[in-house]
Amino acid sequence: MLYDLASNLTGPDEIHVITSRLLYSKNGRSLPSCERIESIQVHRVWTSAFGRESTGRIFDYVTFYVAAMLKVGRLARHGDVVVAKTDPPVLSIAAAIVTQIKRARLVNWLQDLFPEIVERVSTRKWVGALLRPLRTMRNWSLRHAAANVAIGSRMRALLLSSGVPPEKVTVIHNWADGEEVVPIAPASNQLRGEWGLRDHFVVGYSGNLGRVHELDTIVEAAQRLHAKANLTFLFIGDGFQRKRLETECLSRGLKNVMFKPYVARSEIGTSLTVPNVHLVSLHPAFEGLVVPSKIYGAMAAGVPVIFIGDVSGEAADLLLSPPPAGIIVGSRDADALVAAVSLLESNREIASDMGKAGRERFLCNFERKVALSLWETLLARL
Repeated sequence: MLYDLASNLTGPDEIHVITSRLLYSKNGRSLPSCERIESIQVHRVWTSAFGRESTGRIFDYVTFYVAAMLKVGRLARHGDVVVAKTDPPVLSIAAAIVTQIKRARLVNWLQDLFPEIVERVSTRKWVGALLRPLRTMRNWSLRHAAANVAIGSRMRALLLSSGVPPEKVTVIHNWADGEEVVPIAPASNQLRGEWGLRDHFVVGYSGNLGRVHELDTIVEAAQRLHAKANLTFLFIGDGFQRKRLETECLSRGLKNVMFKPYVARSEIGTSLTVPNVHLVSLHPAFEGLVVPSKIYGAMAAGVPVIFIGDVSGEAADLLLSPPPAGIIVGSRDADALVAAVSLLESNREIASDMGKAGRERFLCNFERKVALSLWETLLARL
């Protein structure tokens, strides 16, 4: 999405992207320190490289904060617009300090809200007290920004409750490319053949297997449907929970579960149309702090979605607006998930209608061009 935004910006302005040299899931490998991609100048700053699975990850964060902000300080000029994302956490604090010194305009692009995520998962009382000063500084950085982009209405509500002025919070949903991802009939999907899924009913999960995703319900449903011929649960992606998930499926002896790595962007359209139904999950505790962007790709593919999480949350709003584009299942409700999968497998007409409804809703609200138009309007105003 960052590439989509940067490559879409037109006009005489220079576009610079500052990131690290490390690859997301491949420790020990690095990328060039400087590279030009189309009209975008990419600066990759040095950081320590302990990796995502190491306790040394905090040093990776700290070294990135320092190196990235020094680079912003060298590049930014009075009146420039600096867009700061939210990985690593609370980057907005450092960005606010540097942009105020340089008299540049800060836009925080909030993909998640930290430290609230940590506070909601921790059972230790001292964690909240420890993180309270950090939240205070984070809120200061949001109030002093020229604009903050939230990716959902509930996230916006949380920001307003934190004291961020309403005029400084804009909702722009994440997106997918409706020209890159289009419905493909299962019989015409090349990957289904390569992966041995040609005649299978595929229940797919595509993307990050992170801490915020509710996956135990999926494993339980897979076990209950284990004896059903030609029904396969397919996981495409990686993340914090992948190893645990694979180990759990192996220990249960589940032969109806398949794991595949992330695919290249050129194959996204094909991979997203492999499933007959997409699974999207989010622990209810993270409602409003995160919006599962997987839902947009699934809708673009014209595939029905089963969402596992808060039955009254943001995903439910997106999917259940008539006509429905999917089914909502409560967290830990494996019975309901089994029933939903069985319904869509046995009644392909209902599945097809939901997929078509999702595709139409996607084109009107969450297509790449729609979102980028909102971004252009925001940046032009600044």
